[in-house]
Amino acid sequence: RRCNSLDPLTQGLLGGALALSVANEKESRLAAAIGFTAALPADADILIGASADPLLNIEFHRHFTHSLIFIPIGALVVTSILWLLLRKRIGFKSIYFYALLGYATSGLLDACTSYGTHLLWPFSDERIAWSIIAIIDPVFTLALLIALVLGFKYYKPGSARVGLALAGTYLLLGLWQHQNALESARELAAQRGHVVQRILVKPTLANLILWRSVYQSEDVFYVDAIRVGPSSNRFYPGGSARMFVPERDLPDLPRDSVLARDIERFYRLSNDFVVPDPGRDNVLIDIRYSMLPTSVTPMWGIDLNLASPTQHAKFKIYRDRSENMGETFIAMLLGRDLPE
Repeated sequence: RRCNSLDPLTQGLLGGALALSVANEKESRLAAAIGFTAALPADADILIGASADPLLNIEFHRHFTHSLIFIPIGALVVTSILWLLLRKRIGFKSIYFYALLGYATSGLLDACTSYGTHLLWPFSDERIAWSIIAIIDPVFTLALLIALVLGFKYYKPGSARVGLALAGTYLLLGLWQHQNALESARELAAQRGHVVQRILVKPTLANLILWRSVYQSEDVFYVDAIRVGPSSNRFYPGGSARMFVPERDLPDLPRDSVLARDIERFYRLSNDFVVPDPGRDNVLIDIRYSMLPTSVTPMWGIDLNLASPTQHAKFKIYRDRSENMGETFIAMLLGRDLPE
């Protein structure tokens, strides 16, 4: 199973830092521990699934447990458990307050990544994705870690406030870089003479410098890498793939079949960024994601058994084992020419 949430350590650190930042010195350590713990259970939705329906798991990942309306409920569940352990040291109301702060960070932080989070469920099924930070970013994590450790060790809520300020500044930098990358991607499309129907940019792993751009012009998706530098940007042209259209590409598939409905579900989960896998037959992929920002080699997709449309599609995770992949990524990150 895959997970597209920020790593649990970062989730916990943010929840712990927020709770610690408003605590008094006497309750500071307990507040940090409660906030840290409360920030984690929202990702328990990754456990929802059924072997008979492979798409059920990814449908419910970052779903109702991450919604704004569920925050008080999730915090209450956490509080009820922690109160049994901490009732002799801290009151129920205080536990709930710190748990509420910790739990509230989970969905909001995940919405800062590119996968999408059901923040507005049940009022909207839209997956909100601001795409301003990668799912793993050591700078963001380190700022929170140092602040929380210092605050916990020396009973200093002020340290948590400093860490939160630094983390918030880093997210604002991500927003700035996102806008810069988006403008550059539009300029690149215009230079090619393409009319853009849809476009997205997202940071690559562990940095805010190298971004992946995916845009649709007519019925083709174009993938590129953009290095957003302090003075100028550099483009690394990537691949392209024709979008998948069920009526055109699978005209004989019964529209009311299980397989057809699974394709519709995968469309929703992928925000319609779906193409046939260029390297595998009868596989649909989410072109938003790849190990290299210029590649159309997928990270995941669904395997279609066209001979049995009454069976569910199989969800597959792939690993790109291309040679020199790490070397190529580093070269783009540093703004260098790509290795031969």
